[in-house]
Amino acid sequence: MKSLEFFDTTLRDGSQTVGITFSAQDKVRIAERLASFGMDWIEGGWPGANPKDDQFFSKISKRQWQHTRLVAFGSTAKTGRKANADKGLHALLDAKADAVCIFGKIWPLHVKKALAISRQENLDLIYQSILFLKQHIATVFFDAEHFFDGHRDDEDYSIKALQAAHDAGADALVLCDTNGGSTPFEVASMVSHVIRRFPRQMIGIHAHNDCDLAVANSIAAARVGARHIQGTMNGIGERCGNANLTSVIPNLMLKMNMASHLQKSQLKELRSLSNFVNEMANRMPWRHQPYVGQNAFAHKGGIHVSAVKKSPVLYEHIDPKVVGNTQQVIVSDQAGRSNIIAKTAGLSLKRKIDPHDPAIQRMVAKVKELENQGYAFEGAEASFQLRFKRALGEFRHYFTLKAFRVLDAKHDHDIQAEAEATVQLSVGERTYHTVALGNGPVNAIDKALRLALSSHYPSLNNMRMTDFKMRVLSTREGTKAMVRVLIESTDGNKKWGTVGVSTNMIEASYQALVDAIEYKLVQDGIEPPE
Repeated sequence: MKSLEFFDTTLRDGSQTVGITFSAQDKVRIAERLASFGMDWIEGGWPGANPKDDQFFSKISKRQWQHTRLVAFGSTAKTGRKANADKGLHALLDAKADAVCIFGKIWPLHVKKALAISRQENLDLIYQSILFLKQHIATVFFDAEHFFDGHRDDEDYSIKALQAAHDAGADALVLCDTNGGSTPFEVASMVSHVIRRFPRQMIGIHAHNDCDLAVANSIAAARVGARHIQGTMNGIGERCGNANLTSVIPNLMLKMNMASHLQKSQLKELRSLSNFVNEMANRMPWRHQPYVGQNAFAHKGGIHVSAVKKSPVLYEHIDPKVVGNTQQVIVSDQAGRSNIIAKTAGLSLKRKIDPHDPAIQRMVAKVKELENQGYAFEGAEASFQLRFKRALGEFRHYFTLKAFRVLDAKHDHDIQAEAEATVQLSVGERTYHTVALGNGPVNAIDKALRLALSSHYPSLNNMRMTDFKMRVLSTREGTKAMVRVLIESTDGNKKWGTVGVSTNMIEASYQALVDAIEYKLVQDGIEPPE
């Protein structure tokens, strides 16, 4: 039996979610994180469809992934146009991805209403498009759009459409429940039928969640022989979303013991990956999300707490550590301590972590206080590391702020207002007082800070901000609400994230900027002043 392969469509399907907008740089960061996790295939977007996707494929062109392969998505050639002359197909090849995935019409209703061509012409489009692509790229997947609707409506034609893709050399026939209206029983039956008709062909499933059955449908398909499984991180996607890979992957690997290219040890990164994608989407995590949610293994008082203290298996279906999560006993401080220790994995510290170290207890209390204020350290690992080093007494500040002020004025007919920031700080016994202009208050503060510090710490000249996100944490407070600012920085070799929280967005931004600067100096091995 062939191993499962997981195909992530977060960067395309996920970006179609109402309220989610990924920049090209966001997409690069997510792709790199998915590749680090070990995802088999990452669908990057639709080249030629919009400038953002074109920028993404350009930015990711120098990727150096060990296992993961990048996929460009598109459609069959346009009606009335030969495949070798179709601009869309050429754009897919120009993207320089490792594979291509195109969709075609399976449902006769779509052929008639959407394409307004004959059934045979549609079959020819599928065949010629895949045949052309296979002449120029090794791997081509075919997404059979609305397969399950088409199969119900006209079983014979749906098979003919798959046959056309198969005959042209498609490497996988992916059966799409495009409107999310199928049930696991129907999916299992229809996928079994396709596998019997194409016994040597890789068969895939692409499920939408309109009936809240996308995960169940994906598992039902895999159970009867589908080996190519598509979905998104956290189930994001248009309408009700897509199959949630943070549930699909552990269900198939841990509950059904199905083999995949992923190792079970890699699942330890699942919760961190889930939270990272949420941060990039500027989206609050669902606390009750299975496997990876904050409350997925939380126990609050009563008989459950008594039981899990004796044996976690009494109320936990897996060991939470397997998916990078932790048990939380709300009435006990043990959960907080284990959470902190889990977060220290990979940190370069001067001393070994002792769970009973008083510094750990201080850090537990501090992190709880910060998280209650709205801090979140997924996507801001640099801020967490600095705070942890402070708790252990392994960190001293590189400068001391005396004051900062920002003036942001806008006049009639101004296209873009210019902000002015004044910063007064000291490095050791020396005081700096600088002023800088920027295209906004955060940019102005960033410039003023580094203008003051660069003469003392010249390595800061190599550092720059690459991303800035702000989230309002409680809309009920209106303009008084707490905001969280997440900043990504780079020095050309390494990237790191920092966070700040305040009711004042300027103050929150300042906190994140200071962490970014001090983290850079720590990484450079520079000693702070006495």
